[in-house]
Amino acid sequence: MSTHKFQTEVNQLLHLIIHSLYSHKEIFLRELVSNSSDALDKLKFLTLTDEAYKSVDFAPRIDISFTEGEKPTLTIADTGIGMNEAELVENLGTIARSGTRSFIEKLTGDSKKDSNLIGQFGVGFYSSFMVADSVEVTTRKAGEEKAFRWTSDGKGEFEIAGAERDTHGTTVTLHLNENGKEFAGRWRIDGIIKKYSNHIPFPIFLHFDETVYDEKGKAKKETERKTEQVNSASAIWKRSRNELKEEDYYEFYRSIGHDSEDPMLYIHTHAEGTLDYTTLFYVPKKAPMDMFYADYRAGVKLYVKRVFITDDDKELMPVYLRFLRGIIDSEDLPLNVSREILQQNSILRKIRTTSVKKVLGELEKLAENREKYDEFWKEYGRPMKEGLYQDYENRETLLKLARFKSTKVEGLTSLQEYEIRMTPDQKAIYYITGENEKNLRNSPLLEMYRAKDIEVLVLDEELDEIIIPSIGKYKEFELKSVNRSDAAEDLKTESDREKEKAVEPLIKRIKDALGERVKEVKASTRLSGSPSCIVADQNDPTVQMQAMLKSLGKGDLPDFKPILEINPTHPIVEKLRDMKDGEPFNEVSLLLLEQAMLVEGMKLENPADFVKRLNNVLDRSI
Repeated sequence: MSTHKFQTEVNQLLHLIIHSLYSHKEIFLRELVSNSSDALDKLKFLTLTDEAYKSVDFAPRIDISFTEGEKPTLTIADTGIGMNEAELVENLGTIARSGTRSFIEKLTGDSKKDSNLIGQFGVGFYSSFMVADSVEVTTRKAGEEKAFRWTSDGKGEFEIAGAERDTHGTTVTLHLNENGKEFAGRWRIDGIIKKYSNHIPFPIFLHFDETVYDEKGKAKKETERKTEQVNSASAIWKRSRNELKEEDYYEFYRSIGHDSEDPMLYIHTHAEGTLDYTTLFYVPKKAPMDMFYADYRAGVKLYVKRVFITDDDKELMPVYLRFLRGIIDSEDLPLNVSREILQQNSILRKIRTTSVKKVLGELEKLAENREKYDEFWKEYGRPMKEGLYQDYENRETLLKLARFKSTKVEGLTSLQEYEIRMTPDQKAIYYITGENEKNLRNSPLLEMYRAKDIEVLVLDEELDEIIIPSIGKYKEFELKSVNRSDAAEDLKTESDREKEKAVEPLIKRIKDALGERVKEVKASTRLSGSPSCIVADQNDPTVQMQAMLKSLGKGDLPDFKPILEINPTHPIVEKLRDMKDGEPFNEVSLLLLEQAMLVEGMKLENPADFVKRLNNVLDRSI
């Protein structure tokens, strides 16, 4: 016998599960049955594709039994792949994912939300300790002779010892605590299986004692041991849509999505002809917890002729659709297809291409209901924007699906709706990028557009800086960033240009005063209420892009040098024209730059000098 300590994260997780999921504790059985199903899937695949396992007897089943009384137990046994000693330590003593700590931090104490996170993260086994004082796992790996028993009370340690098991597979025995006694009952177990695991594709048998009745219907003292299959054990995705009810789809989703909520959307497709395959995809109501982790779990499982192949291949669907949950089942792929072959397989590539178009088409239908689609975009707008950058083939559809904040409407708007609201002579779609929505809406850069009643899209997510410029155009309309120096040129009148020309001598003096702090100083009639603003040259990264690149470790970037634009009709600028060169002129010029930098969210290199200059100007003006 050997004693091991749980990984620190496991200890934290056990504590949180035991204390936070009390009101939703039935999910432990869903998780254990799901684990048994996975073990059967793995062995089924190996017996068909691996010579080392073809002689292994494969009689797939899951058996559930219980004992009542003062020390009730619940046992879930399967005839799956099983584990050896090293795998027991790895699978039941650690959590080998980089997002573990973040996952634990996200456990909120809300039992409904937390139960979903536990299944999504693949740590469902530990939910057993909500209902058990101790847990025993007896297992024997297929093709091996030795069996092992893992035992723990969930309080920091576990033990592993040699054991006996007649066949390969795993048996989990829960010694139920006071909170778990209710699960040592036929109808309670039957109800949970039908709710969460009815569509597990292997038979689940429930063993129970039934009271014997005589011919007159009176109960006798003896009982009869009975075994009953409690699930349908059919691959729901292979059944016709006509014979399935909405609740059938929802039940299956709860099983594969480890979710207690119904999905936002499901998409069921049977394709026959050149390719023969079936897909069943779901969009969860809430975004998966690990959606922005580098090691996110792929949500789509691949089957071939109803044989499970893999559930961790991120190539099955595009990265931007990583929130999808579901099944791809192909009749044309070989059973022994490898990961390398999958990535280059033309059949799978065609299935993926067609499936993406189908999913996007269903999202277009969902978009007809503004309220529901706004909910979708709130959860999945960010990865969908990634698609604009990644998926050129479907960019036109993705542009239709994209939603943005705007200066003209509350809530979200599409580019199609923006186009309808464009002014008669407007030739471009304008947008502003930055970190803070409130600051963007109050930016001096918007003054000209407000004055001319031109709508501007407000983009306050980091990835907008990369994605939107990559699009270039929507239909015949160029997408123009108001953060750049050339954006307002096509909106200026001849009168504007004359006003700008009139202050050229002043502009040269300000440039001389600022020196290398700026790339250029220009007069600009884009401003009305503000004396100055800063913009980026059309070939330079914006302020926000510079900050993002530095956050990604690009520390060797040259310092950002903005273009300072001066409002020729502003009272401060008009007074500045009459000032002589010297320190007061230089200080006001610097303040025009620094206040514009602050408005755009830039940090000043020396705030103390800024305050000193400001005090000097105030002193002279009072």
